[in-house]
Amino acid sequence: MVQLSATGSLTAAELLNLWERGRVAPAAERPAVLLAAVHAEETAHWPIGRRDGQLLELRARQFGQRLAGLTDCPQCGETIELEFEADDIRTSPTADDRVTAEVDGRDITFRLPNSEDLAAIATIADPAAARRELFARCLNGSAGIASEWSDEALTLVSQRMGEADRQADVQLALACPQCRHTWNAPFDIASFFWSELKARAESLLREVHELAAAYGWSEHEILTLSPARRAAYLEMIRA
Repeated sequence: MVQLSATGSLTAAELLNLWERGRVAPAAERPAVLLAAVHAEETAHWPIGRRDGQLLELRARQFGQRLAGLTDCPQCGETIELEFEADDIRTSPTADDRVTAEVDGRDITFRLPNSEDLAAIATIADPAAARRELFARCLNGSAGIASEWSDEALTLVSQRMGEADRQADVQLALACPQCRHTWNAPFDIASFFWSELKARAESLLREVHELAAAYGWSEHEILTLSPARRAAYLEMIRA
């Protein structure tokens, strides 16, 4: 766990350290790596909604409340700019990680998925098999029960999971300005935040390289400079 700056964000050095740890971790394990920077407790057992809510908070502290990105219209292929606020996709955390649903005529209680569950099914190529394995894990390993469920039952349980843990299933309502097609697109804060952090880390490394080559400073000396001072020195080098 790192010491955050006075503004509640990671310092330049800590951001690079976090990027270094995250780049060697499998994608399914990166959310836990990111949260380990600011949470002493084990987060891999948190329901996905709680995890994603904390990632959204960390991302807002690091890069601000506004999120922006690009996506393509599935109808005409037009590239669309997205821009929204963190509060637009923030929901109240779930009070209980266990949910009961009537499946094939009987009540089944299961827990909500967590990061360990997603990591366990990440290498299963068949989506249907991955979904059944996920449900088996959420039924405390009762694979026999999950294997008997119909596709309709699996869909019902998926819906109940989404309803119970809304932060884990964020959908953006989008409209294409070109062809007027409308659709819902899933938004994954974990991959979005990682892409931003990776881009910022790579930008920092380029700044360090440029300043070290010009002035002979060490990485530590460069990273302890404020962003404004680094920018000023870079401007003089590039003039």
